[in-house]
Amino acid sequence: MRQNELSPRAGEKRGRKRVGRGVGSGHGRYSCRGCKGQKVRSGGGVKPWFEGGQTPLVKRLPSKRGFTNIFKTDYALVKLGRLEIFEEGVEVTPQKLLDVGLVSSLKKPIKILGDGEIQRPLVVKADKFTQAAKQKIEASGGRAEEI
Repeated sequence: MRQNELSPRAGEKRGRKRVGRGVGSGHGRYSCRGCKGQKVRSGGGVKPWFEGGQTPLVKRLPSKRGFTNIFKTDYALVKLGRLEIFEEGVEVTPQKLLDVGLVSSLKKPIKILGDGEIQRPLVVKADKFTQAAKQKIEASGGRAEEI
């Protein structure tokens, strides 16, 4: 058997649909497109996300608008009041926060928030502090050091 003798099996290949070649062809008159309308016209049809002219879903839901800032820094947040578990004068480092379970991972930078009160003087080391947190730590006699 040679390459030029190869052919597909009987009934395997189907001829293309020749539309608009008379009523007797079975594909005449409207050429399988139905009557009138946008989908009948040459170049007609709508994009998959078109909603028939009504206000699209993305414009109706405010939560879906806007954008996501890909450069935003995502911090592990620790409230100041939670630092009361440490003894007086202790140096609070990210590793100690992880050990006591105040943060779940050291992959994110740590930010100390000013929520709550602190009575003990502590040396707190973190990546970021809110102004209120810094003031409260220093007011209690401690130090807030940014890493």
